[in-house]
Amino acid sequence: MLRSVSTSLATLALAITTPASANDLRADLQADMPELMELYRDLHANPELSFEEHETAAKLAKRMRALGFEVTEGVGKTGVVSVMRNGEGPTVMLRADMDGLPVVEQTGLPYASTATATPESGVTTGVMHACGHDTHMAGFIGAAQLLAERKDEWQGTLVMILQPAEELGLGAIAMIEDGLYTRFPKPDYALAFHDAAAPAPAGTIGFTPGYALANVDSVDITVKGIGGHGAYPHTTVDPVVLASSIVMKLQTIVSRNSSPLDPAVITVGSFHAGAKHNIISDEAKLQLTVRSYSDESRKLLLDGIERVARGEAITAGLPENLMPEISIEDPYTPSTFNDVEFTKERAASFAERFGEDRVVEWPAVMGGEDFSQFRRADPDAIDSMIFWISGTPDAMLTALKENGTPLPSLHSPFWAPDAEKVIATGAEALASAALDLMPRKGG
Repeated sequence: MLRSVSTSLATLALAITTPASANDLRADLQADMPELMELYRDLHANPELSFEEHETAAKLAKRMRALGFEVTEGVGKTGVVSVMRNGEGPTVMLRADMDGLPVVEQTGLPYASTATATPESGVTTGVMHACGHDTHMAGFIGAAQLLAERKDEWQGTLVMILQPAEELGLGAIAMIEDGLYTRFPKPDYALAFHDAAAPAPAGTIGFTPGYALANVDSVDITVKGIGGHGAYPHTTVDPVVLASSIVMKLQTIVSRNSSPLDPAVITVGSFHAGAKHNIISDEAKLQLTVRSYSDESRKLLLDGIERVARGEAITAGLPENLMPEISIEDPYTPSTFNDVEFTKERAASFAERFGEDRVVEWPAVMGGEDFSQFRRADPDAIDSMIFWISGTPDAMLTALKENGTPLPSLHSPFWAPDAEKVIATGAEALASAALDLMPRKGG
């Protein structure tokens, strides 16, 4: 029986075991691991920002061609689609993301990134695979090698995609709009994994049936006012005071309008106004991140933000032509929904292969992932699942247990996962799932 997070905590410090039922997939993968780790170190040392993954895409496309895939580059700007047709049967899509982050690496690894780039912000920065996409790509190539070597064991169509710009939430939709499901076979099943900075031994698989990750909306509010001298506030309508009222009132949308059983977040991450001590400005700017799961909850939050901003402006006495201006970023990142039965079936298969101690049901999180777009494009036809693989090294777990030392999070300049365990687990999990979903008839 698969175990919940609460019932698994006692086993988190245990060594990962290998059940006797695992087949020769693992043995072949172990032979490939030195090469995959070399690839990982190269990817880690040479990250590229979103929609700039030119060299990364080219080097991985070359490997996929060598394995016998039909490869198309430049899908959704820098994405790569690799197709292997192997008779009649279902179509399975496996995905890995490629982009790094504008983070200056501080891991101290001998192959740490020294790359720099200038993103749209105009500020030159270091670039790092601080979210573990390098492990995703190496595991993806490992799975591709295993499946290409086993064409006599499966029947159907394998579509393997390397996606750009996950960190912007724009890469998946870019590939879809560039004909992912019209130029190439549309999947019946879609699978991906993501490394995790979790309080669990590296190589632990976490799965979440249903909603797994949240809708992510970015909202900008420009709060108008009537400026003037700081010594004579009665002659003004102070946008700083008004915006402060809006910030506080926004919290009641979650606490008093949203159901306590429906997770929701409204965070004001930026507040800018004014330029001098004694001047009341005529404008304040707020930047919000808004998280939800269902479409209904998302609408409730976004409608509530507009209502609160307008209501507070009216209370402050602003005329109609000075009502707050609200901008919601489009496209947004929709919530990720793991098809329930499909996810439970895959988790049961993983538990049989890896052992129950390594397959744990984890709660949903309020982070976002644009893998959601691949299912959302045709939810009645595509079953999908994204699962987690803990990358937390043993030393970090020990420090957490003995000293309470916090784990570095994803996107941290200190995040250095146990890459070998993430890659080996990810490659085997993806390959075994594809084999389960595309069995050879009569086999």
